[in-house]
Amino acid sequence: MAKIATIPNALTALRGLGIPLFIFLALKHHADGAAILVLIAAGATDYFDGKLARAWNQTSRLGELMDPAIDRLYIASTLIVLYIRDALPLWMLLAIIGRDLVLGILTLAMHRKGISPFKVTYLGKAATFNLLYAFPLLLLALSDSVWGRVSFVLGWSFAIWGIALYLVTGAIYFRDGWRSIALKK
Repeated sequence: MAKIATIPNALTALRGLGIPLFIFLALKHHADGAAILVLIAAGATDYFDGKLARAWNQTSRLGELMDPAIDRLYIASTLIVLYIRDALPLWMLLAIIGRDLVLGILTLAMHRKGISPFKVTYLGKAATFNLLYAFPLLLLALSDSVWGRVSFVLGWSFAIWGIALYLVTGAIYFRDGWRSIALKK
């Protein structure tokens, strides 16, 4: 029980609770400022939960599974919200969610063979961070102001790098997972 009830796991769970709050704020009320604050808090807790887990020797299997799962849920829900709000094109939503679906299916196949799930790489973290920086900026870019125009440029800069890294790391994870399955036969 001590390995489950940790501050890093609590931060990760708290981050997960922000997903429906973000959707509610961004879609129901168009409260973009508050929705952006939820995304910023999610990014901060994503950073700190891993740092604290390693620093305090509170890493756990639950944390290893929950952290990337909540990251994926944040990314998917934010993409859908941004698409609904006309802040990004359909191809971007499909590319990112498609990558996660393919890797999710591969992870299930790996599990069936008794292979551990993917270990998150530095490049994978960089891809996720780029996307998590891009999303609030793309939401802010919907405002017709100087901040909106600056956010548009910065948001798309982070988004392009994030998408590129996300797809590259997806291909690397896929290759590694496929090899693991092939070696297990």
